Amino acid sequence: MNNSLGIKKPKKNIKVVVAMSGGVDSSVVAGLMKEEGYDVTGITLKLYDDAKKSKDGRQCCAGQDILDAKRVSEQLNINHKILYYQKKFKEEVIDNFIDSYSSGETPIPCVQCNQTVKFRDLFKYSKYLKADVLVTGHYIKRVQANGKSSMYRAKDFSRDQSYFLFSTTQEQLDFLRFPLGDIEKTETRNIAKKLNLNVSEKPDSQDICFVPNGDYGSVIKKFRPESFKPGNILDIEGKVIGKHEGIINYTIGQRRGIKIADKDPLYVVKINSKNNTIVVGPKETLKINKIILRELNILGNIDEFKNEIKIKVRSTGRLLRAKVEIDNKKAEVNILEGESGISPGQACVFYLNDETGDKVLGGGWIDRTFNKNLST
Repeated sequence: MNNSLGIKKPKKNIKVVVAMSGGVDSSVVAGLMKEEGYDVTGITLKLYDDAKKSKDGRQCCAGQDILDAKRVSEQLNINHKILYYQKKFKEEVIDNFIDSYSSGETPIPCVQCNQTVKFRDLFKYSKYLKADVLVTGHYIKRVQANGKSSMYRAKDFSRDQSYFLFSTTQEQLDFLRFPLGDIEKTETRNIAKKLNLNVSEKPDSQDICFVPNGDYGSVIKKFRPESFKPGNILDIEGKVIGKHEGIINYTIGQRRGIKIADKDPLYVVKINSKNNTIVVGPKETLKINKIILRELNILGNIDEFKNEIKIKVRSTGRLLRAKVEIDNKKAEVNILEGESGISPGQACVFYLNDETGDKVLGGGWIDRTFNKNLST
């Protein structure tokens, strides 16, 4: 291979599409590709109409970020396109988020966004442009061996985004490149400064783009006001011990806002949308021993699941020891060390440590959780 992308063509003939969000990471990636001499086109997705901005004015894939991506492209002298995907985003990400929250789950819209408009649709558009690769600013390592691409956790664990990309297909992974997987975030900013990019000091986006101030309730109330229907709060034996003002106001593991006095702190341990109830209990009832997954995406080989592997059940969580039994698009995961506060709607991602690092074997969506102390 004669270049960093592993493609046997002269660099000037390699067509690279860079997904540019307007942030420092994707801008640096675009700059690196241009510096290396590739034929670069930056593409920015407009996913959300930013009529209501966040308090700090920062939103992913909306007004200011699109302007920043355009300015960086002009500075680098690369082609830049904007794709208007608001309708797709509303139907496949926002609506899914609302459905999931309304059913008592805790959704992760960033995974849905990567799974649909960012990878599936941008992948198709890149192919339409006859690009050789699609390059992103995600902190992920991609390793090519024996003609197959594998995904690994990034060198900078604090920035690793493998949890959010578990649903990437093998076809997509073969086409994708992640130049930031082997560097630290501080180095990324240093590169941005060396390239004199105007976004070198731009803060990272923190909010979900369509929930700019973290107010999930206002989004749900707008589309699903029935989610605020009052109902009963039960203890773990099924006894009514209080009232709630809508299941949408609660998440698994929540302690504040329950407003029920008890000798020990009470936590939300279950949300039942069918009968509109919240179940609360002591901290030990939060510990989950087994989970059932739906909609699996397997990147590894099935025989890699024969022995104990590691899993992650939240983006900022630790790797947990587990045994996984796969049945078509479903899986039963027995967590060997237990973990608290796991919620349906979140993702469970599979990892296997080898000589290269923590390899991503895929993952699935958490459908049900089990606690031996919880009978309700």
